[in-house]
Amino acid sequence: MDLLRSLAGIGVLLLIAFLFSVNKRKISLRTVGAALLLQVALGAIMLYIPAGKWFIQTIASGVNNVIAYSDAGSSFIFGSLVGPKMDVLFDGAGFIFAFRVLPAIIFITSLIAILYYLGIMRWVINVLAYVFQKTMKISKIESFAAVTTIFLGQNELPAVLKPFVSRMNNNELFTVICSGMASIAGSMLVGYAGLGVPIEYLLAASLMAIPGGILFARMLSPATQESTVEFTEISFSEKRPASIIEAAAGGAMLGLKIAVGVATVVLAFVALIALINGLIGGLGGVMGFEGVSLQSLFGYIFSPLAYLMGVSSEHIALAGSLIGEKLAINEFVAYVDFSPHLHDGTLDAKTIAVISFALCGFANFGSIAVVVGAFSAVAPERASDIARVGVRALLAATLSNLMSATIAGLFIGLAVAPGV
Repeated sequence: MDLLRSLAGIGVLLLIAFLFSVNKRKISLRTVGAALLLQVALGAIMLYIPAGKWFIQTIASGVNNVIAYSDAGSSFIFGSLVGPKMDVLFDGAGFIFAFRVLPAIIFITSLIAILYYLGIMRWVINVLAYVFQKTMKISKIESFAAVTTIFLGQNELPAVLKPFVSRMNNNELFTVICSGMASIAGSMLVGYAGLGVPIEYLLAASLMAIPGGILFARMLSPATQESTVEFTEISFSEKRPASIIEAAAGGAMLGLKIAVGVATVVLAFVALIALINGLIGGLGGVMGFEGVSLQSLFGYIFSPLAYLMGVSSEHIALAGSLIGEKLAINEFVAYVDFSPHLHDGTLDAKTIAVISFALCGFANFGSIAVVVGAFSAVAPERASDIARVGVRALLAATLSNLMSATIAGLFIGLAVAPGV
């Protein structure tokens, strides 16, 4: 039954993409089929096949160990405020977001900058881009951008692609924007992990977002033009730091900017949600509907999708509310609300996996403004093209995230099923 539900979920997501396609007859079954098979294959390897599960868990353990080194810097700055005695003092509630999550973002961003300076990250991106380009038969610039987004994110991607944005055809531009919205940046992954989200799920979701973004981009806006951008031309165009120290310092300052931005947005939106819930709750009480909130409304709206994705019946309202929060606000706020449920032991393994995957992406309404602003800044002449596809790109990226979640639910369900 669960297997059929997951397969139905995959079918529904593909049907939605088909119905909203701008050119149904031009959909390339070769590219779409390859992207879907690749997304499913990555899910099977990382979530079901023992060797693949061991590999991704080993990588996750290594990443967790690296993240743990940020505690040294946090302890130096904040002292006992990040120590284990905080949990004793506050009866298990000693986790302070500003002191534990944000410093890790600064540290990891600095580390990523060092890896770029040494050429390691560039090599990884180029190798992965070549593999995905050959597998899915997409243009080289699309593959390069799709892989780059899982390390840099949608904010920094336009700067990397600056010399080529004006020369991309409309299909390529749409695909690049979809890839940015469907993924998360490496620096943000650390923040989600700090909230308790299993890092192996975040890593798997990041990789699955590459073919997922391509899949739905090519369904909603099939390729009708040939690429004119040569892969040999593509390189990281930012000014190279003079030394590894400058790279580390520059990365740390960028990390600080990201951390402050995260803290500001989370503070504002958590407070705004509380205000909205107060207004909705008061209005609902007057009308005889007690306990109504923004989350409960989202829960009702997105519950059918949550059910098809494989979430347990008793948790579909929670999953629906978190998906709605992520779409309407952003993924960090949704993960903040998801975090307590990760620690109270009420959710089953499959539900945790599905929600973790569904929230793992920048696909939200605010991202449309971010994308339009960032790409327009590097290619003002393409501003109208970018603005025109914003909502459609959001749909494609959202479907990509939900597809990854459905595939994750399928394989996690098979892995925990009796006799498996």
